[in-house]
Amino acid sequence: MIVPVVFLVICVIGFFFSGLPLNFLFNEMVFRLSRNLILVMSLIIPVITGMGLNFGIVLGAMAGQIGLIIIMNYGIGGIGGFFLAILLSTPAAIFFGYLVGKVLNKAKGKEMITSMILGFFANGLYQLVFIVMAGSIIPFSNKNMLMSTGVGLRNTIDLNIIRKSLDGFLFKDMTIYPIATLIITALLFVALYFFLKTKLGQEMRAVGQNMHIASVSGINVDRTRIIAIIISTVLAAWGQIVYLQNMGTLNTYNNHEQVGLFAVASLLIGGASVDKASWKEALLGTFLFHLLFIISPLAGQNLMGNAQIGEYFRVFIAYGVIGLALLLHAWEKNKARTQLSDI
Repeated sequence: MIVPVVFLVICVIGFFFSGLPLNFLFNEMVFRLSRNLILVMSLIIPVITGMGLNFGIVLGAMAGQIGLIIIMNYGIGGIGGFFLAILLSTPAAIFFGYLVGKVLNKAKGKEMITSMILGFFANGLYQLVFIVMAGSIIPFSNKNMLMSTGVGLRNTIDLNIIRKSLDGFLFKDMTIYPIATLIITALLFVALYFFLKTKLGQEMRAVGQNMHIASVSGINVDRTRIIAIIISTVLAAWGQIVYLQNMGTLNTYNNHEQVGLFAVASLLIGGASVDKASWKEALLGTFLFHLLFIISPLAGQNLMGNAQIGEYFRVFIAYGVIGLALLLHAWEKNKARTQLSDI
């Protein structure tokens, strides 16, 4: 727990220097937790299955954005539009997850870097489709979504027709707190908890502990790993839709790019590792990571006279935590090999 403890100390010091009122901080944290927790949760099952941190959730985020682009094209808003986007994104996420799982089965032991490269590759295809094909090969009835040339989606799409459609679903006059979003997020965490107690969940744990022993025990290792990645990708698609309905704006070519980085950093800050994660680390890490995001600019402004210092600091922390976790993982694996060779 040394990582979350250090982060908590940093956040407490930063809060003291930021001068932010507690009620503002509380309200901001509620919204940030509600819109980010599902994305972080999507990383848990691949870690348990022994596949490390799935940077490939970027493909899930793309699937979620595809669902949103479709409903915006046809002008389907409100809570119906939100759930239609979920429905449309799910088959795409399953397909993407299957492809990623097949590739990662060919790259056992190098899943994290492979999933990261797959994210970059998929981003290129995503841009090809929505910059070159949208409006030319792929017809769009909503011309406001296209660039002035009539080809390619705009950089920014206003999601006004579904903005906070889930957040304010139960209490339309009380949208200051996203009650429905928090309830659905909690239900997904409960479902994850019970899923891991099922036969398939136990098989995933067994595969994560030792693939050879799991295979000898009759478990189809490759199939189990593919299912883990599919679940992760689908959760990422749903999480991205939840995130964007809260934000109310889709940055067509940027929103998905940082999903993997920020979700991975959040999980690691909560005390998770490359081969061990649970809902507790996801919740704690998301809280601490986004608490730092809120307070660092003002703390940097008050301490250094420049809010950009806080921005640099939190980006440094995000990359630094991931780099440190990967370094420790490599060191532990090398130490284990050395001990085995000595025996």
